[in-house]
Amino acid sequence: MKIALLGYGKMGKVIERIALERGHEIVLKKDEFNTYDGLSTADVAIDFSVPSAAVSNISACFNSNVPVVSGTTGWLEHYDEMIALCNEKKGGFISSSNFSLGVNIFFGLNEYLAKIMNQFDSYKVSMEEIHHIHKLDAPSGTAISLAQGVIQNSNYAEWTMEEAKNNQIHIEAKRIGEVPGTHTVNYDSAIDSIEIKHTAHNREGFALGAVVAAEWLAGKQGIFTMKDVLNLQ
Repeated sequence: MKIALLGYGKMGKVIERIALERGHEIVLKKDEFNTYDGLSTADVAIDFSVPSAAVSNISACFNSNVPVVSGTTGWLEHYDEMIALCNEKKGGFISSSNFSLGVNIFFGLNEYLAKIMNQFDSYKVSMEEIHHIHKLDAPSGTAISLAQGVIQNSNYAEWTMEEAKNNQIHIEAKRIGEVPGTHTVNYDSAIDSIEIKHTAHNREGFALGAVVAAEWLAGKQGIFTMKDVLNLQ
C-alpha cells in the first residue's frame, strides 16, 4: 500500500517506521517546506501535522481522491466543513483525537462509567490531561473526547478549563517535559473518589493505531471512527 505522510515531525517519523515495517511504501513526506507532489499516487494519507495545516492537508486529500486518516487536533472548528467536502468528493475519512487501541478501550470504559455515575448526584466529575511541552493545543483532543463521552451519557452540558459550574466538567491541562500523554477522569464526593486513568508510555500506540486505521480505510468511501476500525460498536 502507498501511504502519504502529511506532517513529518516526531509522530510522522514513528508512523513511517511502523508503516515500512508492515510492508507499505511512503510516497510523500509533507512538511512546511515541500508540496503535495506525490499525494495523488497514494492509496491513503495519514495526517499528523499541526492545527494550522490540518484543514489544507485534509482538503488536498479529498480533492486528490485520496482517503485520509487524521490524528491532528485543535482544528475542529472546521470539522463540519471537512465533512461536507468529504461527502461532496465522495472521499474516505477517519478523524480521531487518539488512535491508540488502549485509549479507544478507555473511551468505552469512560462512557460506561458515566452512565453509572449519572445516578449519583454526590459525585462531581473532573479531568486532567498531561502532555509534553511541544503540544500546541490545550486541552488535548483526547480530553475533549472524554468530556464529550461523559456529556453524552449524563446530565453534564459542557466542559471548561475555568472553575466549573454545576453542569460543567473541569479539564486541567498540564504541559510537562516529554510526557507522551496521560488522561485521568475523576469522580469525587465528600466521602470517596473514583478514578480511571490511561497512561501512554511512548508514541508507538498512537502510530500503530493510525497505520492500522489507514490499512482499514484504503479503498473505502464515507466517514468512519476508530470504533468502526476496531469493531467496538
